Amino acid sequence: MSPSAIVSEAASVPTNGHSNGKPEIVEQTGIPPYVTTMPDESFDWKVSLKNKVIAVTGANRGIGLGLAQVFLANEAAHVYSLDLFEPGEEFEALQKAFPKRVHYLNCNVTSEESVVQAIDQIVAQSGAIHGMVANAGMTKHQPALDFDQAQLEQMFNLNVFGAYYCATAAAKKFIELGIKGSVVFTASMTSYRPNRAGPSAPYGGTKAAVRNMAHTLAMEWSKHGIRVNSISPGFVRTQMTYKIERAPDFAEKMHYYGGMPRLADPRELGGGYVYLLSDSASYTTGIDIPIAGIVGAW
Repeated sequence: MSPSAIVSEAASVPTNGHSNGKPEIVEQTGIPPYVTTMPDESFDWKVSLKNKVIAVTGANRGIGLGLAQVFLANEAAHVYSLDLFEPGEEFEALQKAFPKRVHYLNCNVTSEESVVQAIDQIVAQSGAIHGMVANAGMTKHQPALDFDQAQLEQMFNLNVFGAYYCATAAAKKFIELGIKGSVVFTASMTSYRPNRAGPSAPYGGTKAAVRNMAHTLAMEWSKHGIRVNSISPGFVRTQMTYKIERAPDFAEKMHYYGGMPRLADPRELGGGYVYLLSDSASYTTGIDIPIAGIVGAW
């Protein structure tokens, strides 16, 4: 920060670990005022989600459930699953193990109203929201010429519009509460290149949109101290992908891709999300982190 910078304090609200409990607004000659994410001298540089309230869409199973487990292991105060489906046995077991920290809210992410209501409920119950993981999504593997309009609309509504509603609703709440929040999108390796093991042109298109959206929103919202990033998983073992490793040509396809010839456990993605949601990532925004076992030699 240059000597000409003037730091003023905004209204007292929950923030991200700054000792004075107030976000700092920087006013500098030639630059519009912005909320700085820079930690103060008392900041604990341990990468942690301590005291944070995190929402994860689609956390009742699959990648989202694995992320919830890792967030809890990294001291998240509360983890909310926003999901259209009722919790299954795995999520219920997690809730039983952490009854005061794990929560489920019925939410249809393709409805902006439903997302806003869920975020309002999180704040009403836990007093804040610090992170939004826009993770809910779907895929369908088939030749491009076989897709009909209804299938395309369903996929884009969930993967793109749903992610957008979650990000914007969370950002509005961050700004309202004066919280320097973090949004993390779940993109995909297919946002970079085709997936030979299970081609889906529309799915790759939705994830490329999400990855680009993360970059643009990061630029727009940096003045509010809001960081936006994405993570592009490779092959992850979920209900949507388990058939891939059962295919007779699985070994051949893995040899083509190179790297680690296996599917990831969803929890193996968690470290990247923890970092991006943590205050230690205070200068990290607008990036995508591929976590793909070097699939496709990025």
